[in-house]
Amino acid sequence: MTLVMGIVNVTPDSFSDGGRFLAADAAIAHALQLRRDGADIVDIGGESTRPGAQRVDTRVECDRVLPVVAGLAAADVVISVDTMNASTALAAVSAGASIVNDVSGGLADGEMLDAIAPTGAHIALGHWRGPSAEMYARATYDDVAGDVERELFERVDAALAAGFAADRIIVDPGIGFGKAGAQNWATLRGTDRLAAAGQRVLIGTSRKRFLAQMLATDAADADEQRRDLATAATSLLAAQAGAWAVRVHNVAATRDALNVLHHWEGSTS
Repeated sequence: MTLVMGIVNVTPDSFSDGGRFLAADAAIAHALQLRRDGADIVDIGGESTRPGAQRVDTRVECDRVLPVVAGLAAADVVISVDTMNASTALAAVSAGASIVNDVSGGLADGEMLDAIAPTGAHIALGHWRGPSAEMYARATYDDVAGDVERELFERVDAALAAGFAADRIIVDPGIGFGKAGAQNWATLRGTDRLAAAGQRVLIGTSRKRFLAQMLATDAADADEQRRDLATAATSLLAAQAGAWAVRVHNVAATRDALNVLHHWEGSTS
């Protein structure tokens, strides 16, 4: 069954829930609630990657993330750290994270792959064409799904060369990263093709702009509840297409959708 990765943004400026969980105790409490709601993994991030976001000093990122990682590790939570910085990733793995979720696929910090390979942690490589401040500047493709797959597997090859075993590598087509509007739908439609290529696939559509644009002429009219329902639907479709995990803010809604799919397919175990 497809796993659910719950999102905890320990930032003041996330596009969705910035500031709600900036304090470590609030972030830990929220993460534990996500686990009760059905999260298999909790993804902790200390730097916003919303369109236009500015980079955060690694010391600030570590100050935000590490107390949360340590607190959750003590509670036996499976932890992913959402970072593009090798130093933050290393510190988080030392504190108890078992997955490094790098939306840049190791491109933002050239030391990332070599630093994490010896640790035994798994790595999620996102499809990325540049920083958030230039989110859509390189959103030009000949064949979106094909180009994303090719560029992702270049990052897989880099990870293998750095010493990662294939079973420690996850790929994420980077919905919303360097992709606008219909390009995101085309990328999602390529999930089955990406999954068939052999690596575990992580899909993250949660509350993103392309869903809001589908739901309402003015994206601002698509409130959080409507975005969460659309997220659950896209997560279910991703699961049908072979996704290993889906990354979401509202774990309960997506877990319910995946349970429906699980029973629809005839398994009650």
